Amino acid sequence: MATELRQIPAQLFTMGSDDHYPEEKPAHRVEVDAFGIETHQVTNARYAVFVADTGYRTVAERPLDADQFPGAPPENLRAGSMVFTPTGGPVDLRHLNQWWTWTPGADWRHPEGPHSSITGREDHPVVHIAHADARAYADWAGLDLPSEAQWEAAARGGLEHTRFSWGDEEEATGQRLANYWHGDFPWRPEPGYGATTPVGTFAPNPYGLFDMTGNVWEWTEDWYTENHAGAPACCAPRNPRGGTAQASLDARQPQFAVPRKVIKGGSFLCADSYCRRYRPAARRPHMIDTGMSHIGFRCVTVRSADG
Repeated sequence: MATELRQIPAQLFTMGSDDHYPEEKPAHRVEVDAFGIETHQVTNARYAVFVADTGYRTVAERPLDADQFPGAPPENLRAGSMVFTPTGGPVDLRHLNQWWTWTPGADWRHPEGPHSSITGREDHPVVHIAHADARAYADWAGLDLPSEAQWEAAARGGLEHTRFSWGDEEEATGQRLANYWHGDFPWRPEPGYGATTPVGTFAPNPYGLFDMTGNVWEWTEDWYTENHAGAPACCAPRNPRGGTAQASLDARQPQFAVPRKVIKGGSFLCADSYCRRYRPAARRPHMIDTGMSHIGFRCVTVRSADG
């Protein structure tokens, strides 16, 4: 699917939420200039065009540097990525390592591992994308990655203060509004859920943007902060940006000294019982060197020098 951009008007809107997870607080006013954003998440087909043109190899396709992982067994240094693996039944949801598996040979061409492929999934969002992989694509396309504020303004579609990208009401029985987890997480999804879907499967938001909720998480260009507490109380910041690479490190896991960027939008793995983050205000940190089978991206127009 070729790139299609939708123009988002300049606006003053309320970013964040006081009603859900702590990292979304406080709700605050933000101003963004007009910008363009891709109507769809970047697909496997589109990423393949980029790779064919440039010869680019994603982070997941490169073996790990043994010097950065002293003592790691050689088999753990093979190229690969983290793959969602459904469990055999109900599990303790406090331990996500039960459904995530480090899989040598998993990458954007092989989403579930070396014996899988994207044949027949050309119009699905590309996954196993580290931040550098998204950045490289954006540079090639003459585009940029969105700031968190840009992404949230686009996802809200002009609907102020609503919980979801489509409004305040939850899905009614039989409705299909977004690709998030339906069923028993993480082992028994309802038919049609539990995996990526072709971009555009679900209805767009009021700005004509698809999958701003669910399908795959999307990279932004902002460094992660623990919440929005740094937002000024006096006035609405214009085109705000995240913190610093150093401040984005996870103080609870000092052994992983890898900076983290903000990802937005939730994914096909967001379940009400575990991760109700298929909402515009939702945000999570993610290490920039790690792709997973539920993380992709979309691009925006390049910011002006004063933006």
